Amino acid sequence: MEVREADADIPVVSLSDGVVTLRPWSRDDAGFMAEAFADPSIRRYNAAHDRLGRPAPPLSIEDAEAIIDEFASSWRAFGAAEPPSGVAFAITDAASDGLVGCCGIDDWSQADVAQFGYWIGPSARGRGYATRAVVLLTRWLFELGAARAFLTVEADNEASAAVARRAGFVHEGTMRAHSVWQGERIDVMWFAALPLEWTMRAPAEPT
Repeated sequence: MEVREADADIPVVSLSDGVVTLRPWSRDDAGFMAEAFADPSIRRYNAAHDRLGRPAPPLSIEDAEAIIDEFASSWRAFGAAEPPSGVAFAITDAASDGLVGCCGIDDWSQADVAQFGYWIGPSARGRGYATRAVVLLTRWLFELGAARAFLTVEADNEASAAVARRAGFVHEGTMRAHSVWQGERIDVMWFAALPLEWTMRAPAEPT
């Protein structure tokens, strides 16, 4: 893990296993984010929905910049010793520095339970980036003192559930009719890891 200061109050944290690197988002990345959020799978599983499960319109560049600015605010709060709730990493290919996706912390509770999520752009899927990113992020969360890390996956999102399992997360149960998509109630799976039993906690061998 590399930590440096981008300016006086924004810590920049970089995590890498030699194949995948996680780094904070930059406004220069807004085009990639906007393009990714036009993808049907990302709109289905990662974009904002209304109460009937209808997705919000695709992001404009300005929308993406605003989201990235919110991430920067969360990094400032983390730099001021607040929990890392709301911080997000761009997932990049370590060799090319090309953007491939996103992972971020949705919540950090007072009981030190961290919830996070992830997505991969359509052109980068099937290459193992998501699993590596989840392992890197989870290891960092436990280094920060998280007592538990968890994520939720809609029951029909088999690819995301497979990532969670490959990253060493345990399927603890299914919340029935917990979500809604286009007016239809959807089951949601719950995956979690605990630091002392997580099988991926040791750093990987350099690749």
